[in-house]
Amino acid sequence: MIAKPDYIECGESARLIPVTADSNREVRATSVVLAAMRGIFEFRQTMLNSLGVRVGNRAELGAWTEVTFSEDRKSKQRKTKNDRPDGLIVLDTGRKKWTALIEAKIGNAEIGEDQLQTYLDQAKAHKIDAVITITNQFVAEPSHHPVKLPKTQTRNIELYHWSWMYLLTQATLLLEGNEIDSPDQHFLLEEVVRYLGHDSSGISRFDSMNREWKDVVSKVKSGATLNKNSEEVENTVSSWHQEQRDLSLVMSRKLSRSVRLRLSRSHRTDPKKRLKDDSEILASKHVLECELEIPNAAAELHVTADLAKRVIVCCMKLAAPQDKKRASARVNWLRRQLSGIDTTGLFVKATRPGRAEATQAALADVLEDPDALESDNTDVVPTGFEVFYMSDLAARFSGNKVFIEELERAVPHFYEQAGQRLRAWVPPPPTIRRGDPAAPANEDGSSDSDDVASDTAI
Repeated sequence: MIAKPDYIECGESARLIPVTADSNREVRATSVVLAAMRGIFEFRQTMLNSLGVRVGNRAELGAWTEVTFSEDRKSKQRKTKNDRPDGLIVLDTGRKKWTALIEAKIGNAEIGEDQLQTYLDQAKAHKIDAVITITNQFVAEPSHHPVKLPKTQTRNIELYHWSWMYLLTQATLLLEGNEIDSPDQHFLLEEVVRYLGHDSSGISRFDSMNREWKDVVSKVKSGATLNKNSEEVENTVSSWHQEQRDLSLVMSRKLSRSVRLRLSRSHRTDPKKRLKDDSEILASKHVLECELEIPNAAAELHVTADLAKRVIVCCMKLAAPQDKKRASARVNWLRRQLSGIDTTGLFVKATRPGRAEATQAALADVLEDPDALESDNTDVVPTGFEVFYMSDLAARFSGNKVFIEELERAVPHFYEQAGQRLRAWVPPPPTIRRGDPAAPANEDGSSDSDDVASDTAI
């Protein structure tokens, strides 16, 4: 067992069944999660790997809750509850120790900048490697943080964030993937998931856009100009970023596979640039966009919320089979994949190279008639297809909660009806030509390739 660090004066070992006041849900939830990380190897490995911290088979984890530092009682300044982190973890690999302070919030509570700065200062003073916050707020990557601080304040210390729903989802994926080797540890993680998933835990998913959402949608509808630097635009994009993450977690739980957001390198490493770029897109194009990477799917699932048209669009793009020369043959290749499904709201666009006209038709029409995607203006065959689902919300689009509900209905619906059936075209393997003049001849004048063909026929 790892000993409590010398700079910690008080701290209770994280317990799976904590003894604390019913009102203190933050401490209880923190204790349950940290105890689960202590006792379940695969869970601590998954969570710490998400921070880039490697966890070997021999590494040990120590965890304490409600820690106070040794000098706190000696300080002339009176310490408050806000100066006491909810937890501390120490990962001992045998060669070195990696440490992190934990601060958690439950329900709608959020961590303030001043409180976070206090924990960063404490971490620096005691050479603690990182500060990890856990709230119901969502971020695209654990290295992003809902509280925006200057880089100078996080120098020489790492700042990470997990949402409670992210913790719950990772635990669920481990269970559904049968990745817990020990039956006893499997049972313990099941109990943790049961606790975190209960309403009384205070853990919630993202279920409402920001308060300015309705006004932003109304401005777009009326033709008013949006300022990319305005608070209403940045808050809308920030809410959209949280919903993107929640949407990936929703799909992960439905598929029992990890669904990730597809982000550019610059957006992964710089959340401020991501906010700035997406705010500019919202202000200029009046759309919110994201892409989901689904394991083994034919393509990324692209999601667009169009504020001008007040529609949600889910789309996957496929390259047309290049070994088929006729347009009808290429369309039939797609038709075979999508036959027998609910076609309501589903459409197909055939794209062509250069300035050749793209054509579009309802999927129901394409299934009935392969010529539905033909063009009167060009005989160029399609080189790609876009299969998309459109949900027209009209006035309901501006509802803070309705928008989220419809979005989280539309994406799984599109994937279930169309996305999971799509298969990317793969070029056929090359075949050996019969009668290859380069093949060595046998004594009877035949070639080895002829012998192979003959044997195959037999």
